[in-house]
Amino acid sequence: MALCGASLAPGAHARGTDTATASPATSVTPADSMLVDDLEHRTFQWFWDAADPKTGLVPDRYPSAQTLSSVASIGFGLTAYGIGATRGYITREQAATRTLATLRYLMHSPQNDTPTGAAGYQGLYYHFLDRGTGLRFSRDIELSSIDTALLMQGVLFSQSFYDRDTAQEREIRDLADQLYRRVNWQWITRPDNRLSMGWTPEHQFIPSYWEGYSEGMMAYILGLGSPSHPLAPVSWQAWLATNNQRWGDYYGQTFLNFAPLFGHQYSHAWIDFRGVQDAWAHARQIDYFENSRRAVYAQQAYAIANPGRWHDYGATMWGLTACDGPGDVTREMDGQTRHFLSYSARGAGRDYTQDDGTIAPTAAAGSIAFAPEIVLPTLRNMKARYGTQIYGQYGFVDAFNPSFRNGQSFWTDHEYLGIDQGPILLMIENWRSGLVWNVMKRNPYIRAGLERAGFAGGWLPSPTAMTAPARPPATPAGQDHASVTPVDTAAPHHS
Repeated sequence: MALCGASLAPGAHARGTDTATASPATSVTPADSMLVDDLEHRTFQWFWDAADPKTGLVPDRYPSAQTLSSVASIGFGLTAYGIGATRGYITREQAATRTLATLRYLMHSPQNDTPTGAAGYQGLYYHFLDRGTGLRFSRDIELSSIDTALLMQGVLFSQSFYDRDTAQEREIRDLADQLYRRVNWQWITRPDNRLSMGWTPEHQFIPSYWEGYSEGMMAYILGLGSPSHPLAPVSWQAWLATNNQRWGDYYGQTFLNFAPLFGHQYSHAWIDFRGVQDAWAHARQIDYFENSRRAVYAQQAYAIANPGRWHDYGATMWGLTACDGPGDVTREMDGQTRHFLSYSARGAGRDYTQDDGTIAPTAAAGSIAFAPEIVLPTLRNMKARYGTQIYGQYGFVDAFNPSFRNGQSFWTDHEYLGIDQGPILLMIENWRSGLVWNVMKRNPYIRAGLERAGFAGGWLPSPTAMTAPARPPATPAGQDHASVTPVDTAAPHHS
């Protein structure tokens, strides 16, 4: 079937900034539908199986001998449970029970400034927690603003998804509200209004900070929307300060560059930026969704050009983002000395290029909502070409490298990472039904954060019409999201 509205090439709805034209409507075959349905279910199952049902802690990678939990993975997991309930993978009761256990555990985890006796401080959480104790994993782990933001996206999704008037769902909404209000965004903001990337008891605030287009976008929106510790609107302008330097042409596209695709996916996994613009985007007649769409096309064009001459790159074999790799080794390959990397932020853009021939399926699959017409053929080709070498119990493995060969075989990962599984699951569902986007549109804190950043248009109401209740209203028991009138009138891309 054809998907109306999924057919525009980059730039088609942004006036005057790109020469790309509309392409034919995306054709989704029965085989495509089966592939996407299977991939979504398997990816959901990763979160359901990996999480501890008593604490809700989600590991950084699984299956793995590692003993650390990623708070970012917890945020993706909280969102996954709502998707699973909506798709019928689990019941709503199962999803609510797991969510409530997670929020209770987070709420009661110690918050203090000791080096070893806390899960967080000032409402923020450490990047990694020990899966056994729920406390800071080690002394080299920072209190992380971005990982807290990823966690809070899942917390706010839970607040708005569980909208029935039952004791269990009321408690979910109340705990979510407390957890979000507890985050002290002002405390982790530098004097220059930029968010620090983190803090440790041993060394205090780390020197790195969030500036320029990246996944940091969500942290500023969450901070701006806070009713208890809000960022000043000037912080959004501080974050935008490098935009003009990052804006430019790359492999046939004009866009705001960020080399790894995860930076174009994370914020968009929860927030629908279609048609809403801040002043900077409005001046360039673009929105941030279209910007990410162009980044996806640029990566495909980079793979077609294949300047590094890596094996198998092409129009349906591409995808650079942060992921695992073969290891930090140097080898002779095709008459050249090649250096390969382990886990690294691979990417291609005006800001930098880091490419060792390692392809991450999450780069393409997590971009399906942006450009399904080039993502679907890529996923088809990956699975058909490499089969069970890269596709298993929980969907696509984290990464593989056709150039790193041992005889007839090539390097492929055997683990799955929560922060890479998350974009696959959330963006598939957003493409199919718009579920996550539409749930988050009902959250008053997300809407307030966008408006305080200066966003307007599209599904956002006019500023004078905006009212933000303390908590989202409850839906009577027995009424599900399928019967709730959508907030916006833009139809999502269904499969």
